[in-house]
Amino acid sequence: MKLFKEFKEFAVKGNMMDMAIGIIIGASFNKVIDVLVKKVFLPPLSLLTDGVNMQNKRIILREAVKDATGTNIKDEVAIGYGALGEAFLDFAIIGFTIFIVVKFMNRLRNKAQDTKDKTVVTPKDIELLSRLTELMEEQNALLKAK
Repeated sequence: MKLFKEFKEFAVKGNMMDMAIGIIIGASFNKVIDVLVKKVFLPPLSLLTDGVNMQNKRIILREAVKDATGTNIKDEVAIGYGALGEAFLDFAIIGFTIFIVVKFMNRLRNKAQDTKDKTVVTPKDIELLSRLTELMEEQNALLKAK
């Protein structure tokens, strides 16, 4: 029963919804980046490399062995460095994009927390804390003057 109560509190606080939204957006973002890499970045790279498809680039450790009828006896063993390069490109694009988004969000948050900046609405809690700090500074100044 205690576990159910804790889960209910967790879900009601909104943490679960925030997590679910983040996961859904992340999955969609991954699809966008995947298409961006495969359909936008890799074709020009393939053109520069004389039509070589980077996805198919690999180091063959053992060739496939086939019998006279063409049936595989032993499968090919290969290291797919082209797919690894594509994954690194995906990672770099996702990392850079997340960096830009976080930087933008931090700039907005810092601007919103500045009580003297009137171009953005300051959250009530920050505004109240700012007023409280100002009042405490005034009170300290008065006490020091006595």
